[in-house]
Amino acid sequence: MVLVTGGTGMVGAHLLLHLLQGNIPIKAIHRPKSNLQRVKKVFNYYTENGDDLFQQINWIEADLNDIPALEIAFKDVEYVYHAAALISFDPGDYKKLFETNAKGTANIVNLCIEKGIKKLCYISTIGTIGKSAEDTMATEENEWSDQEVNVYALTKYSAEMEVWRGSQEGLPIVILNPGVIIGPGFWDRGTGDLFTTANKGYTYYPPGGTGFITIHDVVHIMMSLMESKIYNERFITVAKNLTFKEILQQMAQALGKQKPNKELKVWQLEIGRWFDWLRNLFTGQGRRITKNAIRSLKHREFYSSKKLKDSLGFDFEPLDGAIEFCCAKFKEENP
Repeated sequence: MVLVTGGTGMVGAHLLLHLLQGNIPIKAIHRPKSNLQRVKKVFNYYTENGDDLFQQINWIEADLNDIPALEIAFKDVEYVYHAAALISFDPGDYKKLFETNAKGTANIVNLCIEKGIKKLCYISTIGTIGKSAEDTMATEENEWSDQEVNVYALTKYSAEMEVWRGSQEGLPIVILNPGVIIGPGFWDRGTGDLFTTANKGYTYYPPGGTGFITIHDVVHIMMSLMESKIYNERFITVAKNLTFKEILQQMAQALGKQKPNKELKVWQLEIGRWFDWLRNLFTGQGRRITKNAIRSLKHREFYSSKKLKDSLGFDFEPLDGAIEFCCAKFKEENP
């Protein structure tokens, strides 16, 4: 039996589909107000029997900090995929982020140890990979620093430390550090914002860039690592390093929108940061443009997936097809 946390998110939903297609019995944790219909929608993107597959999921209502509910979820489980996380880059959300991402992960690790789980796969982020010098590729060996890091990455790093603690206590683990994940169905959160932004036909694009990967590659890597004899390792999972100009122009073209052709200057971003601060002050809607976010745009990072390729012999699928597919689904759902 396999347990999946974060089953109602993009990674979790796609993982559930692939596990079910492999006839693997699964349990999935969801919070009380989670939208389970999004999972069913994702299933139906790819298969005609999505509703039937959805019915095979044993859903367990549980919060990551609700130990009694987690105890129920862990019954008869052998393998755990921990994909649940709270995503926010607003410094004001640090406490909530830490409670979910760090303390919640500590609870999952503790139960994995207690229940003798055979292997834990943890989904982290490339935000926890240490920065590189100019013109060098970032690898898993880069030294981490908490300076100039957003609050999401800070709490995910703390979560990774809990997972490594588990490995020292005898729990076999693997950690994935994916780049920006290209996948459909979650247009109002996380990486889905890119499609929403491209669809608005803005003239400007932000400077810098990062690593990108398709959702199917992420899931295939997760499952391959869990089935392998590899343990107590972490892997950068990035198919291609792109600028934000390149990715947004490609999305805009697939959506039939105007391509952004003017780069936002740092001084423009700084003005936007102050307006963002004022908006948050008066509306309490949360920060979106922070000082650390601007710093990350000024220093573009290039990520190497050599360790993953060497370990699994993995070949990444092209991003182009995934972007076209996602844009087609976006247009269907946002006419």
